Amino acid sequence: MKEADWQVDLPQLQRFRLFQAVPPRDLSELLGMFRGHDLQTGEMLLSPHTRNQHLTLVLEGQLKVYLGSLDNQEVSTLGPGDCAGEISFIDHQAPSAFVVAATPCRVLRLHRHYLFELFVHSRQLMQNLLELMCQRVRQGNRQIEDSEQNANLDTLTGSFNRRWLEHVFERESNRCVFADQPLCMLMLDVDHFKHYNDKHGHLAGDYALCLVAHTLRSQLRPKDSLVRYGGEEFAILLPEMPLDDAVLLGERLRLALESIETFYSPVGVLPSVTISIGLASLQPKDGLENLLARADEALYRAKQSGRNRVSL
Repeated sequence: MKEADWQVDLPQLQRFRLFQAVPPRDLSELLGMFRGHDLQTGEMLLSPHTRNQHLTLVLEGQLKVYLGSLDNQEVSTLGPGDCAGEISFIDHQAPSAFVVAATPCRVLRLHRHYLFELFVHSRQLMQNLLELMCQRVRQGNRQIEDSEQNANLDTLTGSFNRRWLEHVFERESNRCVFADQPLCMLMLDVDHFKHYNDKHGHLAGDYALCLVAHTLRSQLRPKDSLVRYGGEEFAILLPEMPLDDAVLLGERLRLALESIETFYSPVGVLPSVTISIGLASLQPKDGLENLLARADEALYRAKQSGRNRVSL
């Protein structure tokens, strides 16, 4: 990073969030504390391994922000008017992310030894800075929430995964037992899926699994949880559903797929698939593994009886 000569453009700077509503006279004095710098493409501005001393404002170009590793997908892009390092500038700790120049950049940097002068010099700038920090914290919270949600989802079908099943079973089974309500589990297996893959290709098999997930999900209540348990196998947790109703639901799910002869996919028109279903209801002192085992035994009976059917 090298120091750069830069021309003050007050109208442009006043449009930036950091300087909004700062009186021109105060802004002119504040700018004397900032220094201009140029960054080359690929040059690192901030790193979690190095304590940050500066608040950085982007004038030109783009910065990429990475969490954890530079090998990860960037989480955000900073452009003209955006700030970087505002939190570590205040608390004098190492940044929480890598910030790298994606293009040649020109930035303004303010060293931390001016921090207390800012409090005296411009209350408006400090308010703007605090609002930027709050925005950054909220953005981080949303990213954590998104990451947590994605960690519970199967990326192919959009169904929940086994990690979610363990979590939701603990919650729903306790709730149903406490309220003296039933809880059922369906285990579903796509019939002759290996043959389907061998005949039509694995990509076609992926699209068939997506069809199954979409068809099943459209028939379920919001409180039900559709889980891709593994390969071509799915589980459905049905809180507050009696056994007889679960049997009817299983039959409805089976018929919904059986009624689809073909479906459109990016690789062309493909034949649909059928499913076999095993069903079990929660018994006293049941854990997840016990309930899954009984549903899986019922699924085995459905397949042994000819497939494309529901079994208890």
